[in-house]
Amino acid sequence: MNPINSHNERDLFKARPNGFSTTVSTNDTKVGDLPRKCLIFESVASYNRGMTDRRHFIKTAAGLGASLSLFTNLKVRAQEGPAPRRPLILCSRGEEWAEKVLRPGWNVFEKGGDILDAVEESARVTELDPEDQSVGYGGLPNEEGVVQLDACFMDGRTHNCGSVAALEMIKTPSSVARLVMERTDHIHLVGEGARKFARAHGFKEENLLTDKSRKMWLRWKENLSDKDDWFPPKDGNYELEKRPTGTINILALDSQGDLAGCTTTSGLFGKLPGRIGDSPIIGAGLYVDNEVGAAGATGRGEEILRTCGSFFVVEQMRAGKSPREACEALCHRIVKINGGPEKVNFTDKIVAINKNGEAGCFAIQGRKDKPPKAAVITAAGTQIVEGGYLIEVG
Repeated sequence: MNPINSHNERDLFKARPNGFSTTVSTNDTKVGDLPRKCLIFESVASYNRGMTDRRHFIKTAAGLGASLSLFTNLKVRAQEGPAPRRPLILCSRGEEWAEKVLRPGWNVFEKGGDILDAVEESARVTELDPEDQSVGYGGLPNEEGVVQLDACFMDGRTHNCGSVAALEMIKTPSSVARLVMERTDHIHLVGEGARKFARAHGFKEENLLTDKSRKMWLRWKENLSDKDDWFPPKDGNYELEKRPTGTINILALDSQGDLAGCTTTSGLFGKLPGRIGDSPIIGAGLYVDNEVGAAGATGRGEEILRTCGSFFVVEQMRAGKSPREACEALCHRIVKINGGPEKVNFTDKIVAINKNGEAGCFAIQGRKDKPPKAAVITAAGTQIVEGGYLIEVG
């Protein structure tokens, strides 16, 4: 089976909404500073998911009591102000990738396609690009020169999710993560098991190390020293020379107000073989809740793992914060648990969208001439979302 053309088979396993009807009206609103007419799609019927799926039934029954006890005192952010911007897709990259990454996903929406297809199409753009060293083919190798990829996928409508980690020889881990979500009763598959699963579903095994990435790895090996992953200095500080990281988040909101997302990465350059960061971990590198919004993270994954970062951001939005405010709150927490700004010599960037189609981002470190950015695409076109940061760096 060609994985690119396997959507018909996937449809057998998707939870499809039924009983939907919509009303369409026009209203003046603004995108940035530009007034425009937008379509407002308002659901006037409930989303009937049904309880026939064993996995969904078990998750729902087990999670109901915990959800009620944990969040009784929290309120979903009021849907007030301008009409919702729907549909919308966010990419954690700025200008240089915005149109290239977002347009394929938007084309899915324009053809009436499903939100999961839109997210996957955008995520695959960088995974298949050998010139991009952040994810997929041509990604950053580990200490042994092997490219190991991580990705996760989440459907806000059902809270179903899937992920792969330390996946070798498969260019598009986002597509494999989606299949884990749709075709298994598991959430995580790693290493050789993930590769066998991908191969069983028709994915072609290929060498992911491009000549560009190989030369970069050789240069790193030639300068290998005690400043690497085995033991950090006693004072906890590393040299300021940056080690490249690579991750991309795709978050989407469709015209019915449903949410989904994907995070994909090749991880920290020169990482120890088998190292898994936040990207494939639900609640860390990605979290989606159809009642509230979605969030994703890039940067030093260990810090996002320690704070359950994306889940934290979504819950901050549930409590009333805007996407940008929620992302900023996580940055403050990470800095605090590390002992303050003077102890922080790394960065994380967090992106988020809410049910209203508001988008925001925030980072731990930044520069005045290079603030953190994300990009969104709506009916008004592609726009850059400029965020804030806590610590100025040179």
